[in-house]
Amino acid sequence: MGDVFIAPGVRTPFVKGGGVFAAYDGLALSTPVAKAMVARAQPDFVVWGEVIPDPTISNIARELIFAAELEPTIPAFSTVLACSTSFMGVIEASGMVGRGGTHLALVGGVETMSHVPIALKTEVADRLVATFARDPGGAAAMLTHLTAADFNLPLKAWANRVSGRSQGEHTEDTARRFAITREEQDRWALRSHQSAVAAQDAGFFDDLVIPFAGVEYDALPRRDTSLERLATLRPAFAPDGTITAGNASAVTDGAGAIWVGDAEGLERLGATAAVKLVDWEIAAIDFRLDEGMLMAPGRAIPRLLARHGLRFDDIALYEIHEAFAAQVLANIKAATDPAYRRERASVDADLGDFPWDRVNPHGGTLALGHPFAATGARILSQAAKELAAMPAGSHALVSVCADGGQGTVALLEPV
Repeated sequence: MGDVFIAPGVRTPFVKGGGVFAAYDGLALSTPVAKAMVARAQPDFVVWGEVIPDPTISNIARELIFAAELEPTIPAFSTVLACSTSFMGVIEASGMVGRGGTHLALVGGVETMSHVPIALKTEVADRLVATFARDPGGAAAMLTHLTAADFNLPLKAWANRVSGRSQGEHTEDTARRFAITREEQDRWALRSHQSAVAAQDAGFFDDLVIPFAGVEYDALPRRDTSLERLATLRPAFAPDGTITAGNASAVTDGAGAIWVGDAEGLERLGATAAVKLVDWEIAAIDFRLDEGMLMAPGRAIPRLLARHGLRFDDIALYEIHEAFAAQVLANIKAATDPAYRRERASVDADLGDFPWDRVNPHGGTLALGHPFAATGARILSQAAKELAAMPAGSHALVSVCADGGQGTVALLEPV
């Protein structure tokens, strides 16, 4: 099997949930992205994801084929891995291109976090369906008597099913375990916003973001934020906590895509900022322990580097998903701790010092937003564009943590 490459795709602007994109569902947000992508090249297959699904759609990837008026003979399948969904789609596609007559894949994801499906409890739904089969009128009458107790209401938004706790609550555990202070978190959040604003002003996102619904650019980067403003925000997940709305990613709507192809697929795309997907690592941890939910990258990063005989300083670019500032800081603190590497990642190599100045140079999730299934495509596209402009022999490392104690990490190099 030959080399696999990724090339930047496009995405909608990312906007705060409950805002201007709230009028659109996942297919409506995904459609302009897919149309813009296929205007450039025709893919051999499509991989798409949505973490918070529309209960009326079982395969959003296939539905997108028709909604975006793509060639109906293009196969399409959906994938889900929480915040790593479209990143996982890239990994899946990388094992398919060059085989089965396929050379180019369109991969992406969407999240309309403005809309959270509300389901009936199983026993209520079963009773309703059984009644409808023999007495439609009686079933209709039952609907008028439903109460809040009959629904699975999202009382704690996006809480993990196993623990019953949110990612923010788990990350408070992480902040305590790794001694990440509130000031450190706020400083990282400020850096993310300042970098994103500078990138917007420099036009970095101009070929990565397409206008949608009257929005032309990401709406979440804050030009007016400061350490003083961030310090005034109250803890969001615990009365004595350190995580706030300012150092955590926002509820976000948006869709994004990326290309995955072999050499033949790359030729089909034409001139592009493509990079080679050298290798990847998927890690999982028992998040019920003291580390917290989002610490899998702390193990995956050193494993991937050690496998290729690389040290931290050999990586010219790090793109690390910022679900929370505390999660970024803790994962790097863990990965750079020799004892942690040996005990939790089974890596005994000396990886050297970590170059913090090489992380998220054009802003990260804290500033740009986090529509779950679209984040992987966003961060990989951003990394591909950044790395393609670097000298031959450079490397980039992309890391995304995910709910359930999982994470995906990839090693890239210029073509």
